[in-house]
Amino acid sequence: MITENIFRSFSEINPKEIAPGFFSKFIHTETNTFNFIEVKAGCTVPLHQHLHEQLSFVLEGKFELTVNGEAKILEPGLFAVIPANAVHGGFSVTDCKLIDVFSPVREDYKNL
Repeated sequence: MITENIFRSFSEINPKEIAPGFFSKFIHTETNTFNFIEVKAGCTVPLHQHLHEQLSFVLEGKFELTVNGEAKILEPGLFAVIPANAVHGGFSVTDCKLIDVFSPVREDYKNL
């Protein structure tokens, strides 16, 4: 049984700016990508789509998420399950802390 790299420090993950004002820390497993994001108020991620199913959680703040033309303001306690290939994007109403979970793994994010 291999036990190396089971326990890690979140502080050792360097943040990457994936869009203006969106600062991400990624954790990749064999089947998922976890994206811990800090977003500055007023920043936008444009409408886009990808083959990954995505779950989006707001830990702090308010984030307006649009999925397939329907907009909803997410705040702590609310989350979204975004189907694969759904058109979605969003806007940070306030400074936010978010978690996005993708399945399968975001190979494109591994290269950032």
